[in-house]
Amino acid sequence: MDWDKLRIFHAVADAGSLTHAGDSLHLSQSAVSRQIRGLEESLNTTLFHRHARGLILTEQGELLFDATRAMNKRLEAAAARIRDSEEEAFGELRVTTTIGFGTLWLAPRLPKLYEKYPELKIDLMLEERVLDLPMREADVAIRMKEPSQSDLIRKRLMSLRMRLYASENYIKQAGEMKTIEDIGSHRLISLSPASPQVEASRALVGHLLTHDVPSLLTVNNYFGVLQAVLNDLGVGVLPDYLVEDFPSLVRVLPDFESSEVPVFLAYPEELRQSKRIMVFRDFVQDEIIAHRRRIRDAAAA
Repeated sequence: MDWDKLRIFHAVADAGSLTHAGDSLHLSQSAVSRQIRGLEESLNTTLFHRHARGLILTEQGELLFDATRAMNKRLEAAAARIRDSEEEAFGELRVTTTIGFGTLWLAPRLPKLYEKYPELKIDLMLEERVLDLPMREADVAIRMKEPSQSDLIRKRLMSLRMRLYASENYIKQAGEMKTIEDIGSHRLISLSPASPQVEASRALVGHLLTHDVPSLLTVNNYFGVLQAVLNDLGVGVLPDYLVEDFPSLVRVLPDFESSEVPVFLAYPEELRQSKRIMVFRDFVQDEIIAHRRRIRDAAAA
């Protein structure tokens, strides 16, 4: 069914006159009449009774007008929401990040975002594969590497380092590590060598494995590494952003850590004005600032 003809039909039915509908549509009366005849022919029915005082809808015309009235209301509502989206945050936001960061840092903080913007619908896509933002596989990404695509807006959020951690109970049972050579008396817990990971983590684990490591547990994501460490299984290689949320972790060998890993937030250029993107970006930045402040205050105490 021709959408343009439906639009003209709706205007005629609403105005009750070809002339008045033509004025509102900036079309001649003859052009409007031709479109109505074409629609009636395509439907094989009569939509209007014509008389001297104007046009009256037939039964079939009333059915079609009910449908176009509902369509028009939905279109007007959609247009209003599009305009309002520059002022309000609502609707779906597809966020992609790594399993570790999304599970251990981002997800626990999302209640604060929903409290401020209850109409947001966040689709949290946690995977190590880098989704293609320009192709709209996701709306916004948080990644442990600067995005390479040129048509993305990107902002550096923070830096992290991979460090060694163990539980208090494990340290009591197995003893402290005073030098890197002491790894020979402990079980090492790390990401699997074949798992996707930042190069800084891979290099740190590779260096540890050059020493004699008698017992090793590898997991394919940091959530699993963390759970093993919290359950007193050994010394784990974990990102330092976990320190605030898991105070029972004890840092092992304070001078031993990876090189710096940058954390970037990125989104497509065409979403620059999206209110959903803006509130999410600001929320993450505020949480990171507060996170840094709490760690700094704890270290100074």
